[in-house]
Amino acid sequence: MKRLKVIAIIAIFLNLNTENLFSQNQKDPQWLNAQFSLFWEYYKNKDYKNAYPYGWTVLLTNPEPYKRFNIHGRMEDVLWYMRDSVASNGADKKMYTDTTLYFYDLAIKQVPEKAAFYYARKAYVMEVWVKANPFETIKVYEKAYELDPNLDAFYLDRLGLLYAANATEENEFKVKALELYSKLANREPNNQTWNSRMERLAENLDQLVEIRRKAWMLEKENLQRAWEYAAVCIQNKDFEKAIEPLEFLTQKSPDVINYWIQLANAYNKAGKTEKALNSYKKITELDSKNRDAYVNIGIIYKEKNQLSLARTFFQKASSVSPDWGYPIFLEATLYEQAARGCGFEFKDKLVYLLAQETYRRARQIDPSIAQQANERIKALENSVPTKEDYFFRKIKSGTVLKIEGECYDWINKTVTVP
Repeated sequence: MKRLKVIAIIAIFLNLNTENLFSQNQKDPQWLNAQFSLFWEYYKNKDYKNAYPYGWTVLLTNPEPYKRFNIHGRMEDVLWYMRDSVASNGADKKMYTDTTLYFYDLAIKQVPEKAAFYYARKAYVMEVWVKANPFETIKVYEKAYELDPNLDAFYLDRLGLLYAANATEENEFKVKALELYSKLANREPNNQTWNSRMERLAENLDQLVEIRRKAWMLEKENLQRAWEYAAVCIQNKDFEKAIEPLEFLTQKSPDVINYWIQLANAYNKAGKTEKALNSYKKITELDSKNRDAYVNIGIIYKEKNQLSLARTFFQKASSVSPDWGYPIFLEATLYEQAARGCGFEFKDKLVYLLAQETYRRARQIDPSIAQQANERIKALENSVPTKEDYFFRKIKSGTVLKIEGECYDWINKTVTVP
């Protein structure tokens, strides 16, 4: 009934006979071309008031030939202008609001490939202009989301806010809002708005973890729910809990490298070193140029005091990312670690000198770590050979000395006397 009333209002405004209107294009296509041309000229000149009747004529007759000119998108511009800038009283605004809602219903049918967009726009008008029943508005937003899971975040946020504002113990709006913002957080990881929304919805992150766990348990084979549970566990730094969904994800999708990265990190943070090591190695099998995985493997071997192996992986990281100074910096720490565990004779001081030289090389390659490197170089000033050490051994400046000693047979490097 309301739809017929809107059509009648439009027809009266246009001074058109609706019965003739829908057959006019078949009788005289040139007439409809003329109507569209008038609409187009007025629209281009931003004379939306005069464009308005011609746009409706085209839409109510046969918009199909003009879809390539985005007739619906342009008519929407006109309608919004008429409501915001032409309507002078509440009754006029209501008339243009009802007309705009009718337009969206028409656009959904006439441009089905953009139905999700027009459902979202309709929901927005219902929410903001009409102040409609929120449950009805939610249904329209949900229809848009159902048709397009990648719907613009602006509309998904409005849906999430409606969920939050109308959540009760009887409905699942709170869970739906959390799911929605979790997906947005995954889609836009650098946008902190979505995490903030989730934190406000949940009394605390522990509660959010539990909500996510229950959602996954209800659909144990659902990869998306498993990932959402893992992601919030990681956000809450609950790495032990993150392991279960991440193991599930790597089993179901063994070629998805991000799952392996998160699992390796979770193992590492949870103290499961061997599992972390194997997972990082799996990452390098999937991506032979993953510099972070090589570095993490090297760090694990460094912590196990397997310095030669650690250096091998730091050097692999350097080879795939030659401009990155961090693995070279870490290589220098290996020489420090070796010297500290061996003694403080002249041969040990030469290893500290090698560490200094390596820190300088890291600094030269990557200025971003210059401060860290300079701090370590300065810290080793009292550990390297002194002038007296060289003098009593009759070693001149510029002499190249090989690193030797039982502790250092893996190093196979030389240093140059300053």
